[in-house]
Amino acid sequence: MATDTPKRCGYVAIVGRPNVGKSTLLNHILGQKISITSRKPQTTRHQVMGIKTEDNHQIIFVDTPGLHQNAESAINRFMNRAASSAIRDVDLIVFVVDRTAWTAEDNLVLEQIQQAGLPTMLVVNKVDLLEDKEALLPHLKTLAEKADFAAILPVSALRQHNVQALEEQILKLLPESEHFFPEDQITDRSQRFLAAEIVREKIMRQLGDELPYAITVQIEEFAQEGAVLHISALIFVERDGQKRILIGEKGARLRSIGSDARRDMESLFDSKVMLRLWVKVKSGWSDDERALRSLGYDDRKE
Repeated sequence: MATDTPKRCGYVAIVGRPNVGKSTLLNHILGQKISITSRKPQTTRHQVMGIKTEDNHQIIFVDTPGLHQNAESAINRFMNRAASSAIRDVDLIVFVVDRTAWTAEDNLVLEQIQQAGLPTMLVVNKVDLLEDKEALLPHLKTLAEKADFAAILPVSALRQHNVQALEEQILKLLPESEHFFPEDQITDRSQRFLAAEIVREKIMRQLGDELPYAITVQIEEFAQEGAVLHISALIFVERDGQKRILIGEKGARLRSIGSDARRDMESLFDSKVMLRLWVKVKSGWSDDERALRSLGYDDRKE
């Protein structure tokens, strides 16, 4: 490797409306699961940083909650703040949209991007799911007229189509700089945070159609004892009916969620895991600013 190659390092925000595949894209770029995913919109609630260091470059990706128009509850306002602040504090923006759809919320994201005045790449995701492939080219031309994008790339994050090309385009726009993080660090989030997110992901995947978004997870215990990592998680819901759904008949649903979560944790933490889950009703937490702060929604990193 040439030693005179300049070092490059910079922050890249991945933004877009809910459910366009931002977290899936980040996970596939990193080759490791950092952001949780599900088919439900608004799965991502916090800024989550994913760091990729390779050769002389380090790309610091910031995955963000989807920007949405109806920010009526406190938690929705929190998510919009998290996404908006990421747009202001980076070197480059990757704006993700879903196939040939363009919505009012896409317009909302584009307006925020244009206010930031930063180089922006447009990623048209999920192109593998397009029924009419011939519709893509004219749509790309229409998108090119919306703003002066640094590049427009059709990709499939899930199938990893054109993801490498996206990375190469990002590198061209990355500033010359020393690296900000050690080369073996892949996220700025704590293991406790990642454990809580894994539990929440399993709930959303198993109960996404039955349970509204009014759930959150708090880690009560995270302790390594010999070869076993002991994790206790408290799941908050807003009503007794939600608690019954989450626990399931004779505790079956909660055991299934715990089993799925434990497997992911053992892979991520490279340790045998003993996971215990409890469910507690905390009425109105998602629309209570003070309750949100007590549960970790305080615009600060953990």
